[in-house]
Amino acid sequence: MTDVAIVGGGPAGLSAGLFTAKNGLETVVFDTDETWVHKAHLFNYLGIESVDGTAFIEQSREQVEEFGVQRHDAEVTGVEGGDGEFVVTTDEGGHSATYLVLATGANRDLAEELGCAFDDDGTVSVNLSMETSVANAYATGAMVRDQEWQAIISAGDGGAAALDILSKEEGEHFHDFDVPADAE
Repeated sequence: MTDVAIVGGGPAGLSAGLFTAKNGLETVVFDTDETWVHKAHLFNYLGIESVDGTAFIEQSREQVEEFGVQRHDAEVTGVEGGDGEFVVTTDEGGHSATYLVLATGANRDLAEELGCAFDDDGTVSVNLSMETSVANAYATGAMVRDQEWQAIISAGDGGAAALDILSKEEGEHFHDFDVPADAE
């Protein structure tokens, strides 16, 4: 069983994976490479002057893989949860995880299948840490927002979910804050 299973390999999913893997949690990302970012050119992403969306995703994938994220080019066909374990199903079979992060853009089908609560506007209901009504299951990006579909917002949602997972694992509020000496 892995620690964190992430469904979706766009900014939200990769951001969540970066934080969790960087901080020692075994993390797997299931990705069909259908992120909307491929259609974008990023001028409004803090720290990036100008980058093609596909180049951004490729760089992001390289970064998360360097921290140990396992990426599976596989479509998730189902999710189940209960008793502290989630099972993510693909054509390759079932994959178990303690935590689940849904980062599937505006596709909310898996959240519905899992039994997550929804808001009146049809978005997945989450708390400030992106946790859904299903304990240890998180939803991010366009799944939880009616209109604010921006790559940088989605990446922040993924980071928030990851920090909440890390806080649960540590038993206290977790901060992922590096200093220059960490880069040496």
